[in-house]
Amino acid sequence: MIGAGSGGLSVAAAAAAFGVSVVLVEKGRMGGDCLNTGCVPSKALIASARRAQQMREADAFGVAAVDPQVNFRRIHDHVRDVIAGIAPTDSVERFRALGVTVIEAQARFEDSKTVLAGETRIKARRFVIATGSRPAVPPIPGLDTVRFHTNETIFEITRKPAHLIVIGGGPVGLELAQAFRRLGSQVTVLEAARALGREDPELAAVVLDRLARDGVTLRSGARIARVAKRRSGVRVVLDGEDGEETVDGSALLIATGRAPVTDGLDLDKAEVKVDAKGIRVDRTLRSSNRRVYAVGDVAGGPQFTHVANYHAGTVIRSILFRLGAKVSYDHIPRVTYTDPEFAQVGVTEAEVRERYGHFRILRWPYAENDRARAERETDGFIKVITTTRGRILGVGIAGAGAGEIVQMWGLAILKGLDIKAMTGFVSPYPTLSEVGKRAAIQFYRPSLTSPWVRRIIAFMRLFG
Repeated sequence: MIGAGSGGLSVAAAAAAFGVSVVLVEKGRMGGDCLNTGCVPSKALIASARRAQQMREADAFGVAAVDPQVNFRRIHDHVRDVIAGIAPTDSVERFRALGVTVIEAQARFEDSKTVLAGETRIKARRFVIATGSRPAVPPIPGLDTVRFHTNETIFEITRKPAHLIVIGGGPVGLELAQAFRRLGSQVTVLEAARALGREDPELAAVVLDRLARDGVTLRSGARIARVAKRRSGVRVVLDGEDGEETVDGSALLIATGRAPVTDGLDLDKAEVKVDAKGIRVDRTLRSSNRRVYAVGDVAGGPQFTHVANYHAGTVIRSILFRLGAKVSYDHIPRVTYTDPEFAQVGVTEAEVRERYGHFRILRWPYAENDRARAERETDGFIKVITTTRGRILGVGIAGAGAGEIVQMWGLAILKGLDIKAMTGFVSPYPTLSEVGKRAAIQFYRPSLTSPWVRRIIAFMRLFG
């Protein structure tokens, strides 16, 4: 096992639980990017920002609103404390207690059957690579002359940036942009294309509108010519239609995607094929070397922690039980943890228009949900896409708790449930999940005005 991030640890723990001899090699920190510089610290920071915003907006609930006094050093301590609380689960000590041999060293292949880890030579029937990804830094002229942050350093700051410039309008860039704005920084986001560009623009607009109301300056179609160091920060020079223009800030965050970590592994010696997306694998996650599998970000699929865990389960079934398990991403949700959240599972409207000639789109707004009214979280809606017969193809949600609501829809797609099943469950009142049930009921709305249905009802009434 090479790599002790989410995917690697899941494979190692599962294999050890079944009594399999496991060697885990990690050159960096246990827990990988998710625990140390990704999911965990970002959500801890977002939680602080949300509390600050709730203080500003408390007046609507009959509670005196106040301007929060933000202490970035204490926020840093909060983030570190959250990481420290989770770290024992991913620690060297825990995995050694599980029976895993942990080697803290750089791993590299000596040949197709052998890995070197420091001074240790490892021969194994199967190898699993889970080395993850790192921030992809674009070749912007002048970037090498200025200090900039990525997700690997932004959570270490202990002083509030006066003006944070974020290059990249994807999920990470927007999550952190909103968080820093709510914590008191001026924030400008520069996106070369369209913010949340891979997502349904109708749903993405709900999120982008809220960021704008929070005070985040978002510039789509921004063409960055170069960056330069300033005495008190950084200057970003843009190519505009009327010539160059500048954006000056005190700090710079690069959030332009991820790149797989394959360097130093000597994969060519193992005859493992690699491309720009990572290690080339089949649907069983096996590489061109039948002994070598890859999971998580390095496997070239969706770059999410829950996907790495899903990969781990697939590989365990293949390696230990010879079940030939294959990955499918149709039922895997993705969530952007802005406020409101954005969640998507299955196909989007744009994708369904390419693949299907006929389909149905069902919507229901948060403004028509009683719990959303009580919480004053009425921004957003759910969009459900089905075939004309009711098979669920995709669901997008922009609104409060979207990441929680989308999960049942992912299960529905996995199990092949149709829209009828989503009208039959009983949702406790009042909950946000009711938006999904109300959307599902809209599938049958045309039948309410059907002359045939009305004639049948009228006929049945004759019998009492």
